[in-house]
Amino acid sequence: MTLTVDGTPMLAFLLASLRVVAWLFVVPPFATRAFPSTAKVVLALGLSMVMAPALADDPVPTELWSIAVVGITQVAIGAGLGYLTMLMLSVISAAGSLLDVFGGFALAQGFDPLGQNSSTVIGQLHNMLATMLLFVSGGYLVVVGGLLRTFDVLPLGSAPQVDDGVGLVTAAFSLFIAAAVQVALPMVAVLLVTDLGLALMTKIAPQLNAIQVMFPAKIGLTLLLVGLSFPVLPEVTQRMVDHALRAMSAFAGGG
Repeated sequence: MTLTVDGTPMLAFLLASLRVVAWLFVVPPFATRAFPSTAKVVLALGLSMVMAPALADDPVPTELWSIAVVGITQVAIGAGLGYLTMLMLSVISAAGSLLDVFGGFALAQGFDPLGQNSSTVIGQLHNMLATMLLFVSGGYLVVVGGLLRTFDVLPLGSAPQVDDGVGLVTAAFSLFIAAAVQVALPMVAVLLVTDLGLALMTKIAPQLNAIQVMFPAKIGLTLLLVGLSFPVLPEVTQRMVDHALRAMSAFAGGG
């Protein structure tokens, strides 16, 4: 028995998988070492299989040089889409890192073997909470679906037509900073007022040991504020997923 495979749809399938696998290597939580590289490649092939019927109609180059150019373009598109998505999905983790700085937990910074970077205690806690909320709420399906829809706006063999690429990245980064500050600002304000009150107390009663009073008070208040912030995180996750979809659509030229 002889099996024959049409080379053009197979080539389109492999080129599309390059965009997906580049996206997976950048976007959290898929980018961490908790997801092995083999699993990322298999997941990329599976997601590309979903788009295989639509990709069969796209024009695919047949020359080696053209195939290499299209492959590099797909990797660049996937990395660009992944970077914008990563910014939006890292807001909660960044807000936790701000709490670490103002709450005094930044001194307990340690190496994260999964993320391959140094992270603080509350920042890592918020990172895990954001990952949990992303999967529990089904937001990861929405984000992955947004990636697959970019093949309709930006098919194989085409490059993104972004009028102001630098402006798009700047706007996404500004939104990332603003959202992280908005999430952490109420808690940071309370911590700053607490620092001011403890400083005034040490001036009024110098006989008190400031170190013995301030550190337990700041630790207890920071943990209390972190617990009070939990009900807000699901709504923040939903909004950041929506912003990630808009950022990918703008990068792909879909408006």
